[in-house]
Amino acid sequence: QVQLVESGGGLVQAGGSLSLSCVASGRTSSMYGMGWLRQAPGKEREFVAAIRWSPDRWSPPRTYYADSVKGRFTIARDNAKDTVYLQMNSLKPEDTAVYYCAADPVQIPRTGASYWGQGTQVTVSS
Repeated sequence: QVQLVESGGGLVQAGGSLSLSCVASGRTSSMYGMGWLRQAPGKEREFVAAIRWSPDRWSPPRTYYADSVKGRFTIARDNAKDTVYLQMNSLKPEDTAVYYCAADPVQIPRTGASYWGQGTQVTVSS
């Protein structure tokens, strides 16, 4: 079992920045990929970003981004702290959503995951 706890959401003006954190506990070493998805009111949940270690463990981790956030969001992972971060810059009102941390032992959490956090609200005002 893996438990995920997000933090860092809030209210920000358009053009501003926020940083989300996701602390993982439990059998985290068995996770293949971790990432963030979001769900806006009345919309389906969508992929935001994900990260996984390269197979050789010496190369930089591999990251994945939705087209809508490329160049604005950065995902990173601190293995020592079992924490995944999402740095969000140049925020837009359309980024407003509940952001969920996700982890999975066999795949990049793009459309689904085995483990989920409780979610953290991000609101971007225009």
